[in-house]
Amino acid sequence: MRIISWNANGIRALMKKDLKQWAETESPDILCFQETKIHESQITDAGLDVPGYFDYWASAEKKGYSGVALYTKKQPLEVVQAVVPELDDGEGRILQAQFEDFLLLNIYFPNGQASEERLQYKLRFYDHLIPYLKSLSDQGKKVIVCGDYNTAHHPIDLKNPESNENYSGFMPIERIRLDHLMKAGYIDVFRRMYPDRVQYSWWTYRFKARERNIGWRIDYFFVTENVFDDVSDCIIMDQVTGSDHCPVQLVLK
Repeated sequence: MRIISWNANGIRALMKKDLKQWAETESPDILCFQETKIHESQITDAGLDVPGYFDYWASAEKKGYSGVALYTKKQPLEVVQAVVPELDDGEGRILQAQFEDFLLLNIYFPNGQASEERLQYKLRFYDHLIPYLKSLSDQGKKVIVCGDYNTAHHPIDLKNPESNENYSGFMPIERIRLDHLMKAGYIDVFRRMYPDRVQYSWWTYRFKARERNIGWRIDYFFVTENVFDDVSDCIIMDQVTGSDHCPVQLVLK
């Protein structure tokens, strides 16, 4: 089984860049998108169906903002948005899908760079979500949490760690939330498999950053231990363009 997660930075724009053809060629079992930037009222008429997939959406109330989407070849047993009441705030950041063998959460974590208020919102988001995820791991459930976490965890995960310690995305108060997630029973699959590999999943559009590979690894698959046993690979697909993020892929045995 192959699961691909990708921050689209606008899924309608990505469709214009041959997303359907790319999806048909890659043909993953599940596709998770973040930052879809499409309102619920616009989905039906936007031509976003991908042949062979069921699709599900969580859209922000604000048009052109946030949102996540799930495309899957096999219909889930259940798909829900409001997994944590405190996070059901109209920003469309979570889709949870129950499959026969595992529970999948597709999440677009907040970006805290705009203001102190948004940084505090981001921290509260983590603080409400992690206890819920811990409750799932404590129950022995098989859980996969993918998406744009908007936080680089370790110095190896970004090009210039020293100069970014005081900026949202690599602040100690954000990074410690990922420590808490790991203590809650979750594994960063890519880093567990490749402890010394330097590879990024996001590059600013400025300064020719992608061309120069001045990037950050902020797109992850975190899984419970009982899922990691079934993992065969985790791949950062950094040759795939179309967004300021690249897709990341989890391969299960």
